[in-house]
Amino acid sequence: MVLKAVCVLKGDGNVGGTVFFQQEDDKAPVKLTGEIGGLAPGDHGFHVHAYGDNTNGCVSAGPHFNPHNKTHAGPDDEERHVGDLGNVTAGADQVAKINITDRMLTLTGPLSIIGRTMVIHEKADDLGKGNNEESLKTGNAGGRLACGVIGIAQ
Repeated sequence: MVLKAVCVLKGDGNVGGTVFFQQEDDKAPVKLTGEIGGLAPGDHGFHVHAYGDNTNGCVSAGPHFNPHNKTHAGPDDEERHVGDLGNVTAGADQVAKINITDRMLTLTGPLSIIGRTMVIHEKADDLGKGNNEESLKTGNAGGRLACGVIGIAQ
């Protein structure tokens, strides 16, 4: 049975978009597709955050989703937060097209990302290689431009 989820990201100004999630079964990687517009050209950190709480904007979504208590890293690193998806790149048209397949995310079970928040950040994620304490927590990705709660899709 194919599992599907969706996240509508909204932020201050005109930053926003939609991300679709699909997982073929509970052991398969999750495929993310979609686009986010209104971004400055270049790389922007893209993460799943711990809470599906946007009552205080994107700040109340908490830290990156990190159920195994690891340090921040890139999506291809063995030791990383579950929510570490690296960067998406906006072109000159201010749109980042998303096409990511991730082996740590899941849409089922106790570590499901459904009900958590996706966040697009102001700056590039240094993937934990910034040689400072903040890099190992957030990748120095800066402010939260837009966010949305991941929900079950049809």
